[in-house]
Amino acid sequence: MTLGNSMLIPIFSDMKSALNISQMQVSLTITVFSIAGAIFIPIVGYLSDRFSRKVIIIPSLILFGLGGLLAGLAGAFFSNAYAWILIGRTLQGIGAAGTAPVAMALTGDLFKGGEQSRVLGIFEASNGLGKVLSPIIGALLGLIVWHSVFFAFPAICLVSLLLTIFFIKEKSNRQAPPPFKKYVRGLFTVFKHEGRWLFTVYLAGGTCLFTLFGILFFLSDTLETKYSIDGVWKGLILAIPLLIMVTTSYITGSKIGKNFEKIKRLQLIGFSLMTLSYASLIFFEKIVPFLLVLAFSSIGAGLILPGVNSLITGAVGKERRGFVTSLYGSVRFLGVALGPPIFSRLMEWSRTGMFFSIAALTLLVGLLILLLLHVKGKDGEKNTKTKIRYKYV
Repeated sequence: MTLGNSMLIPIFSDMKSALNISQMQVSLTITVFSIAGAIFIPIVGYLSDRFSRKVIIIPSLILFGLGGLLAGLAGAFFSNAYAWILIGRTLQGIGAAGTAPVAMALTGDLFKGGEQSRVLGIFEASNGLGKVLSPIIGALLGLIVWHSVFFAFPAICLVSLLLTIFFIKEKSNRQAPPPFKKYVRGLFTVFKHEGRWLFTVYLAGGTCLFTLFGILFFLSDTLETKYSIDGVWKGLILAIPLLIMVTTSYITGSKIGKNFEKIKRLQLIGFSLMTLSYASLIFFEKIVPFLLVLAFSSIGAGLILPGVNSLITGAVGKERRGFVTSLYGSVRFLGVALGPPIFSRLMEWSRTGMFFSIAALTLLVGLLILLLLHVKGKDGEKNTKTKIRYKYV
């Protein structure tokens, strides 16, 4: 899923020149992918609860690969290539809807307690690792020809497909799914009682992805237009903030367990770091100090995302986990979808205004976390920890 967007960022300028399209039209190749995913994620989430996770993941990977193949062929051979690329990207978005969000629910099924938090930390780190590797892979493939990036998707999907078929073993004691009306009533009950904090953490995750892809879009354009940095060096620089986020996510996930107070504290620290980083970036234009200051926002995102994953996967029982985690996936997709086009407009408006705007956003979300994130808890052993207790299991 993460390769689906990040791998295109290094080839944007070449795509823009080859297809004779605007910067906004280039950004739509990410937007249509993410919006399609956001729309279909709740649907596949319900279906994964109704049937099984693998039944959804396998055809989703096939569709993702076919969408990439269509986009690649369009770029290589079609006269109206841009329209067909958007169609291919839409198919990829639908396919992506059944990959990472459903895998997150599957992780919740297979692991429990502190081990679940640790594995979800690995999940978020692998998500970030895809973001780290993808601009480098995209830059390398772009050296051949810009549309060769699209042909990488079918190959990667084939490997993922085989690994899923042969190595993912779902538990055999899966209960029969509840009738649709009962399923929906259960979801309404969950969101009625837990909706305030649940939507707050949805917003937290979406904000991290929105600012991340917006900044990458800005940085990709700046590296090429201002510093004339292209190719592999551009991919390596784009990977730096992502690598910092991945490392922080992995460490955070391995340490938080199910300690709600620790999760909330790290979320507040994370949004504070993001706010300070984005507000400070207006004073730095040289690439090295800019990346150093930007690193603090990456650390902040790495502190936030594993805790969000842990909270959401524990919010409901297995029979509705697919929908709840998939709805979070929709929010993440919308964050990715909105990042490039909104940052494109903000870049045209004002560099200073852009950074102050996103700093204000992260400050607001941090305040919402402070005020609204109150999960019902009970004291742990020796009253040293507050552990999450969910009412609807």
